[in-house]
Amino acid sequence: MKVLLADDDAKPAHRLAGALETDTGLVVARLEAGETLAEAVAAHAPDVVIFGIGRPECGVLEGVRQLASRSPCPVVLFVDEDDPGFMEEAIGAGVSSYNVLASPPCDVKPILRAAVALFQQHRGLREELDRAERKLGEREVIDRAKAILMRERRLAEPAAYAWLRRTAMARGKRIVEIAEEITRERPVTARS
Repeated sequence: MKVLLADDDAKPAHRLAGALETDTGLVVARLEAGETLAEAVAAHAPDVVIFGIGRPECGVLEGVRQLASRSPCPVVLFVDEDDPGFMEEAIGAGVSSYNVLASPPCDVKPILRAAVALFQQHRGLREELDRAERKLGEREVIDRAKAILMRERRLAEPAAYAWLRRTAMARGKRIVEIAEEITRERPVTARS
């Protein structure tokens, strides 16, 4: 597992670095001075990003937000002391796992695996939701096009759909593409 350790030179970061370096199953890269989190993620392509911070910092969360919007990957946060408000903000920003670091540090590999699994599950659900929203949008366009055809050509709903299907096949396009052409050319008007 490739890990990017992005820390603020606080005690938890040093304890974490020591625990990570002794684990031969991990390849650990560190955020270099002056390097942004996005640059480090692009350069190292980690499986997971780990932050070890001493106290809640909004700067860390801004970096996580930018990462989530540009190059989403699992982020694990270790802190010295629990702060429920900061935990909620961190999870809202895109942190996959929020942990209070024990001294000495525990075996972090199960935490990292759980964070990666949760991130992948969340990403899968997001993709599924995006697909469902896209299909719903396509269905609405097709329904509007059928309404136009029903009104203009005096077709029943099954015949309007059959016309869309035939036209799409004849032009080598998807039904929704034909429906989009129709709805762009002639908007649906309300019936009197």
